[in-house]
Amino acid sequence: MENNAKIYVAGHRGMVGSALVRRLKAEGHTNLILRTRSDLDLTRQAQVEAFFEGESPEYVFLAAAKVGGILANSTYPADFICQNLAIQTNIINASYLSGVKKLLFLGSSCIYPKYCPQPMKEEYLLDGKLEPTNEPYAVAKIAGIKMCQAFNRQHETDFISVMPTNLYGPNDNFDLETSHVLPALIRKIHEAKTGAEAGKQKGAQPRPSVVVWGSGKPLREFLHADDLADACVFLMNHYNGADIINIGTGKEISVRDLALLIKDTVGFDGDLVFDKSKPDGMPRKLLDVSRLAGLGWKAKIPLEEGIGQTYKWYQESISQ
Repeated sequence: MENNAKIYVAGHRGMVGSALVRRLKAEGHTNLILRTRSDLDLTRQAQVEAFFEGESPEYVFLAAAKVGGILANSTYPADFICQNLAIQTNIINASYLSGVKKLLFLGSSCIYPKYCPQPMKEEYLLDGKLEPTNEPYAVAKIAGIKMCQAFNRQHETDFISVMPTNLYGPNDNFDLETSHVLPALIRKIHEAKTGAEAGKQKGAQPRPSVVVWGSGKPLREFLHADDLADACVFLMNHYNGADIINIGTGKEISVRDLALLIKDTVGFDGDLVFDKSKPDGMPRKLLDVSRLAGLGWKAKIPLEEGIGQTYKWYQESISQ
């Protein structure tokens, strides 16, 4: 990508999109095209096609999506499949119609089967049944992958698809009803700590505790959004294949150990209570990142450091 190339980042206000904007600006890209939801409704085909016709972006990062954790996916399955299908269909088709040079579609590790062999290789896609709690979201993302590949075959476009692992970082969603596990734990543990501190000033209080969904046994991999953005820009510049590419750290941690790490980061001295009546989701979810490593990229931000940065950002965001 040339520094003066017109680059459209769809979803630039989200965690991934904002990280992409930071990364692109750091590399000297100044001609970024950005639109808020109030300016451009990506679920509306006519609006999207008019935008692409008027702006004629050369490169597109498709980071716009409706995302959420187990609770949100279970509660709003129709919203997850309808909105994501509409957003990606409109942008991918409009990119073809307007002659975009290259598009990068952001999928998710949720596309892989529930009982997928570990670590999950790219070729395991569609090798088994999906995790029921996020199946509508996963089906939408799989459709996006197949759409990019179909346009490449039929129209000789250069649309690539990447599959990031679980993400976290600045501008994450900390809403307890719709967030993923890491930001939800940061918020719950922070609020338990501040509540306990306030209680101490009023006299004797029971020992504080935080309820964590599930058994704590599932294993998860976490990638900082800034690392993802770095990988996406790298792939936009260096990869042109039709095959999907996993983006992750290649390292995993149990939900229990993650909660303990966040507890230490926040400085909470209460108890963690694991509610086994709540769903665990997939028992293990670790990406095989050897294909990406073979291209010359690997993650740089350690989990402990990244959680510390994210917690600092969260504290600053709620104090404003």
